[in-house]
Amino acid sequence: MFDDTLPGFIKWLSATALSHTIQTKTWIIPTVQTLHILCLAVVFSSVVLVNLRALRILQRDATLKEVAERFLPPVLPLVCVLLVTGSLLIIGEPRRSLLNATFYLKLGLIAFVLPLTIFLQRAFASGFMERGVWQRRTGQFFAVTSLLAWCGVLFAGRWIAYTQVG
Repeated sequence: MFDDTLPGFIKWLSATALSHTIQTKTWIIPTVQTLHILCLAVVFSSVVLVNLRALRILQRDATLKEVAERFLPPVLPLVCVLLVTGSLLIIGEPRRSLLNATFYLKLGLIAFVLPLTIFLQRAFASGFMERGVWQRRTGQFFAVTSLLAWCGVLFAGRWIAYTQVG
């Protein structure tokens, strides 16, 4: 059923007025892609800085709570912008994404890393990692997991262009 429904949905989506506008106005896709990439760069940088502090690699003169409070607040609003820009890119070129296995890898990683990022934001801001060795090691494990997952999102997103469907 999924195999029969998806091509029909892609055909319908690419025939919508919004998709047609995105496809025919030459400035829309590059503009949306640029906004998407810039927002992702800020999100990724913020998460990396906080996770590297959790691993005691950077910003050792500031507490983890201070670093988290400084760098994590823009993450969730920018994720909302990423969802909008990503949706516009899918609407503009539905076949490119919706028939691409790498796109689904990216979505799976996002579904994993967003709740993890929210959890870590709250844990780091609450001072969880300063409570003891076990808490610090747990936080560091999740910081490494978060870093790897965000790197996966970046690589999968970029790799979509190289795994296009015929």
